Amino acid sequence: MRKTKKINHTLFLYLSIVFILACATSFRTICTVLSNPASAIKPLQKPAATGYDSNNIYDSLHLDSLGLTRCAFTQGLSGLGMLFAAGDIKNANILSIVDLSLPSSKKRLFVIDVNTCTLVYNTYVSHGRNSGRKMATQFSNQPNSYESSLGFYVTGDTYIGHHGYSLKLDGKEEGINDNAFARGIVMHCAEYVNARMAATKGYIGRSEGCPAIPVKWHKKLIEKIKNGTCLFFYSADKFYAAHTKMNPTQAS
Repeated sequence: MRKTKKINHTLFLYLSIVFILACATSFRTICTVLSNPASAIKPLQKPAATGYDSNNIYDSLHLDSLGLTRCAFTQGLSGLGMLFAAGDIKNANILSIVDLSLPSSKKRLFVIDVNTCTLVYNTYVSHGRNSGRKMATQFSNQPNSYESSLGFYVTGDTYIGHHGYSLKLDGKEEGINDNAFARGIVMHCAEYVNARMAATKGYIGRSEGCPAIPVKWHKKLIEKIKNGTCLFFYSADKFYAAHTKMNPTQAS
């Protein structure tokens, strides 16, 4: 009888420990989700280079509420797949979109990890000074135009230049942005890109065509997207829509 009681007591202690450990694990999981809601989103599996579900990612991250147009995201994801298939992309998980259909007072640079369904960065970015003040409406591929160029780029190496830590960009669309290297179009930081200016003036400062980003985030952001990721500058521009080959409906 005593032996039976001893066994039952041991079993009770064992089950109690298991229960406590299970509760602790569940509590840690809940805390993780509460502190980082994006972790609750199930990572997407990529069946092929172009196999990401654009609607799933767009809706899961509520990108519409942040201002990113669905067209910009869908076209960006499609172009990422085409560049990857062509062997131009080293890291197909990262997609960066500059939505120039938004005013510069909005956070219109979106850095998205499409594999884990995570919005990594959403911040301000400048356009060229001759592209417009608040809205970018004019675009050019010509040297000394001081206008932004639309389309798809592949990120390159980093370097320390006039604006500090900067990122080289390779324009992949002939006649649209392929003069980026010759024009010195790179991603760099600038003091004139900040929330205070956006709030007080209704627009941020402009560059000579480069996508300038806030000083606060530039090093970490550039580190995230450097060396072979896709960067897409979007606008509902008629010339671009008629001439790009990166849209599957336009590709020959």
